[in-house]
Amino acid sequence: MDNDFVAALPRRELAVIIVSRGSRGANAGTPASGCISSSVATMYACFDPTQATATTIQVACGGLLEPDRLQRVRARRLARLLQTCVTRSPLYRKWLRGFDPASARLQDLPIAHRDRLMRQFDDWVTDSSIRLDELRSFVSRPERIADTYRGRYVVWQSSGTSGEPGIFVQDAAAMAAYDALEAVRGPFMRWAMSLPAGAGLQRNLVLIGATEEHYASTVSAKRLRQLNPWFSQRLHDVSFLQPMPRLRQALEALDPIVIATFPSVALQLAQEHRDGHLDATPQEIWVGGETLSRATREFIECSFGCRVRNSYGSSEFLSTAFECSEGALHLNADWVILEPLDRHGSPVPLDVEGDTVLLTNLANHVQPLLRYVLPDRVTLHSRRCACGSTLPVLTVHGRDDDVLHLPGRSHGIVTVSPLAITTVIEERAGLLDFQVRQVSRTEIALISRGHQAGADAKRHHAARVLEVFLAELGAVGVRVTDEGQPMLSAGPGGKVRRVVALHSASPPRRVALGCQQPV
Repeated sequence: MDNDFVAALPRRELAVIIVSRGSRGANAGTPASGCISSSVATMYACFDPTQATATTIQVACGGLLEPDRLQRVRARRLARLLQTCVTRSPLYRKWLRGFDPASARLQDLPIAHRDRLMRQFDDWVTDSSIRLDELRSFVSRPERIADTYRGRYVVWQSSGTSGEPGIFVQDAAAMAAYDALEAVRGPFMRWAMSLPAGAGLQRNLVLIGATEEHYASTVSAKRLRQLNPWFSQRLHDVSFLQPMPRLRQALEALDPIVIATFPSVALQLAQEHRDGHLDATPQEIWVGGETLSRATREFIECSFGCRVRNSYGSSEFLSTAFECSEGALHLNADWVILEPLDRHGSPVPLDVEGDTVLLTNLANHVQPLLRYVLPDRVTLHSRRCACGSTLPVLTVHGRDDDVLHLPGRSHGIVTVSPLAITTVIEERAGLLDFQVRQVSRTEIALISRGHQAGADAKRHHAARVLEVFLAELGAVGVRVTDEGQPMLSAGPGGKVRRVVALHSASPPRRVALGCQQPV
């Protein structure tokens, strides 16, 4: 237990939480704190039941803290993180020279960019046995998803949305924080507690994503299956890189009570269900990883007749914000700090949207993330939420690429998730800096920077890979061209959108059962 944290808590509230959680048994904590399979001994190195329990109590208490006490807890966690940086990270020891970990102000510390950190990765991490070349080999092998690296670390990678893909290493302490935040504040516990007498626990939870890549959601799902017997039977993952008929077939066979995926994929499934092609009756749909517009939420909820729960996270901090009963996103401000900045790099006041945001992860002492730049546009609000939580309310505008609508067989339409497109180009073709732009119903331009011979060959290969993938999904007569340009066209707010649809090629707005398709 964190003594500084306990010192900041009201004694009566701490006692009530400890007693109430203890009376509900071990499974009331993080999902990974239930019975652990003896066949996954390597996972013990990244899961400490005692630490997980203590961290879960801290997370439960953190939601009760008034702002001044929350600030005290956060300041102490930041001081400990800075002490780790200056004593164990060669890179940060150099960057933080002259700063006192006990008194340094966060806003005075240097800003960190992913590309620069990745170039100095071996000096960045606080364990000298961690090597970037080994990690790159590790994440290139799908069979190693959720395996431990060096017997004690959980590893995942990010996409190349903002440059070079990142690789992120977590120890048992960081995973305990992520697990506890998901368990106490995330959608699973709220959903499970709403079930009458365990009803629905015999049906499946399905994660739809890139199942063959070491992304955070895929790694986390497999890890849960390894650690918890119930999840090993009921949590399944399904690839979004397969044709829609096969995806529909997989979902209907699994009969999920909960579907977890990206908003763009959920929108596709809602359209399939509304048109009578998908027979599925989820009780809830959990989304994250992309911007969820109000129109998209309403269409999904109306089509399926179920609740949509949103979340905000990243590879840098898995559980950044959770959605409350009032539908607001709350920042997990006791474990992660966000600093929205304007386009000139200056802090923006409350209730004003930033152009970028700086993230500081207070849980990960293995790979410190201090004032780390993310491209999301975040607004921190001054208002107190009606749900009663004291944690800050935020809104976020992250990835908002388009779903492509392409001609299919028998005059049908094939819809393609933007994340499926970017995953294929990055992972199968190795192209990272690009934009996919639909220029007609049957023509797509793949654009990337540069005209060098090597860049041209790589872009041409990626165009062929994308063309084959779209044909595999059932698109007919679609041609992918490739061209080099010095700059990629930006969308609203100056951000480069990686997948841009030809909106006139989208299906017309239709109305059925009161549901309107977003356009």
